[in-house]
Amino acid sequence: MLRSLCVTLLALVVIGCAQQPAKDDSLYRDLGEKPGITRIVEGMLINVARDERIVHFFAKVDIAGLRDKLVDKFCVIAGGPCVYTGDSLEESHKGQNLSPSHFNALVENLQASMDSQGVPTPVQNRLLARLAALRGQIIEK
Repeated sequence: MLRSLCVTLLALVVIGCAQQPAKDDSLYRDLGEKPGITRIVEGMLINVARDERIVHFFAKVDIAGLRDKLVDKFCVIAGGPCVYTGDSLEESHKGQNLSPSHFNALVENLQASMDSQGVPTPVQNRLLARLAALRGQIIEK
């Protein structure tokens, strides 16, 4: 009886694993994997440091820590093997009163960074589409 239960459980696990869709990491690979994402994030943060529209939001932020969290977040969003351990987007942006124009300014800085890294427009659009879905978690309601 115990043996047949073990066999049944093993069969269910194997079937369950076989039915899981393969993880699509093509965007992660197209962005240059973690080194490429790191360059994109670092470029974006350099652009933000020069952007008077939003730089004040980052005045008291540990930029190196933010870079690391953003790399992990973008990596996860792109389908990579990273693990994001930071706060939720809602928690990390709470009380900042971010508007759509602030969000758009950050996206412009991200796009400029991807342009400077030679990321093709279709690849940029795939990342931006995934990030756009998170917009409501960042902008104050």
